[in-house]
Amino acid sequence: MALITFYEKPGCANNLRQKKLLVAAGHQLIEKSILTEAWQAEHLRAFFGTLAVRDWFNYSAPAIKYGELDPGALTEQEALALMVDNPLLIRRPLMQSGDTLMAGFDPQAVEVSFGMVATSSGQDLETCRQPPAKQPCGHE
Repeated sequence: MALITFYEKPGCANNLRQKKLLVAAGHQLIEKSILTEAWQAEHLRAFFGTLAVRDWFNYSAPAIKYGELDPGALTEQEALALMVDNPLLIRRPLMQSGDTLMAGFDPQAVEVSFGMVATSSGQDLETCRQPPAKQPCGHE
């Protein structure tokens, strides 16, 4: 299967489930922190492909969750500048295998891009399910 560089938020429960599915399908992972990576706008932009700017964002990020930021009102350049400054805003995970880059974890898109992925039983593997008071994945 594929060797995938997997940019995650360390401690995120959803990223852990995503990695387990990829490994169960035979993929090898190189795990990196999305928070400590030295992002450059042009490299980050490549992960989003044809996604609309609003779909580049992690909607569990505090600035979005609490209405301080409207992803739908941003240009590409504004969105990338904000993400470089605050990687919590970036939709997770970011994945790269060779020349293939992707943002988010849609099992069908992962299968098309990287090959078979173990079943997720219809689970939402992107939306943070933790209440804000617990914050185990540090989404806040």
